[in-house]
Amino acid sequence: MLPYLAHQAAFGAVAAAGFGVLFNFGGRALFWCAVAGALALGIRTLSQKTGASLEAATFLAAIGTSCIAILSRRWLGVACHAIALAGCIPMVPGAFFGQALLGYMAVAADTSGQSVAQLVASAQAFIRVISIVGAIGAGLAIPAYLLRSRQF
Repeated sequence: MLPYLAHQAAFGAVAAAGFGVLFNFGGRALFWCAVAGALALGIRTLSQKTGASLEAATFLAAIGTSCIAILSRRWLGVACHAIALAGCIPMVPGAFFGQALLGYMAVAADTSGQSVAQLVASAQAFIRVISIVGAIGAGLAIPAYLLRSRQF
């Protein structure tokens, strides 16, 4: 379990730092993006290993990452929300979105009219995408609202 958790955390750190580069963060902030990404995928992996669904685990990871980033404002500065967001970006479900998109294209190209199963599978994948992205958004927004300081 520990090597798998380390693997997930390492690649979460690399992905989050990469998104930090895309968001044009500085060098110090890129380090914190990597920490946030490792934390997010670590929490999600542990949650899934204890039996949580992907959506619930993603919500727990986003809320945990957001809470820790906000409580670390002293070291992160006002960019704590952006760093938490960059840390959660690697959890966006690209594979499910690709599955849904390709399934919808296959349904559109089908001329036989026998594509009900493909349409249902594509709709299920798309619903999972919406649920996971919503879990990330809610997980980032709830602590930001509850833990906001009077200075901000």
